[in-house]
Amino acid sequence: MVFMFTQQRTTNAMQQIARLLLMVSITFLGLLLITFLIGRVVPIDPVLAVVGDKASPELYERVRIEMGLHLPLWNQFFIYVSKVLRGDLGISVLTAKPVLDDIIRVFPATFELAFIATIIGVFIGIPLGIISAVKRNSLIDHITRVIGLLGYSLPIFWLALLALMFFYAKLDLLPGPGRIDVFYEDIVDPVTGMMLIDTIIAGEWDIFWNALSHVIMPASLLGYYSMAYLSRMTRSFMIEQLRQEYILTARVKGVAEWKVIWRHALGNCAIPLITVIALSFGGLLEGSVLTETVFAWPGLGLYLTNSLLNADMNSVLGSTIVVGAIFLSVNLFADFLYKVMDPRAR
Repeated sequence: MVFMFTQQRTTNAMQQIARLLLMVSITFLGLLLITFLIGRVVPIDPVLAVVGDKASPELYERVRIEMGLHLPLWNQFFIYVSKVLRGDLGISVLTAKPVLDDIIRVFPATFELAFIATIIGVFIGIPLGIISAVKRNSLIDHITRVIGLLGYSLPIFWLALLALMFFYAKLDLLPGPGRIDVFYEDIVDPVTGMMLIDTIIAGEWDIFWNALSHVIMPASLLGYYSMAYLSRMTRSFMIEQLRQEYILTARVKGVAEWKVIWRHALGNCAIPLITVIALSFGGLLEGSVLTETVFAWPGLGLYLTNSLLNADMNSVLGSTIVVGAIFLSVNLFADFLYKVMDPRAR
């Protein structure tokens, strides 16, 4: 009997894994189809981007055949998918290097920025959301909601320009665009690609503090966006939990109010909050394009912007695939955490 029950559980687990893999495969294939069609629809000739406007017709035709653009569309898509699955995202016209190598080089800067922004959003947004829910319809609740509304409404590139104008140009409190001062470039070896960690490994504390001062403005702006989202979601989750009967029961039994709020209500909010935090982090990884562009932050967002401006479609489509794969992975990770922490979801 026990053996049959164990076998049934194993079979169910395998079926869930198979369904998950099928869903991921279909989603990723849809992402590849969209990027492929974008590459064929945009009014940019990929052959001219390689050979230039002054190339001879013979050279143009030879490169066109080498790129497989003379084949039927379905055949081109099959070749495109097979290359992507091998990690071949093409060669960047801008850098003359494989796109995947370029993305591996610039992605740590984006990850570092998004991670710090998420930390700011979590440590400020969640307490604000809790206080706002507990003090519902009070002054602090109204202020928190206004702050969150502004975080959703104001364009982040406009806030970035204002921050540069005041804190850099006017007050001279923080350094300007860039990841580090020019004086310190190429001193620290890129072990992880994340400047703060690499400077600690190298023991270059002057460069560490310089890099930290550069990351404050862009990370704070992205953190503000994350804080607005997390505070709103935390407030919503907490209000729902504070209405439940178990909260009333705990209060009637004389449980301390701080335990009711922080242990009981927040404890039941922790599972959906983890999912929200994971999705917020994924959103920052893919949504920092404008921030990186304004602050000249050498990450994936700036790389994508430069590729668009230079009609480097291999880099644009490769970056799009990587961003989509990251967001898909973050969603899967959030779903995994949800099932680990909540047995009801298994």
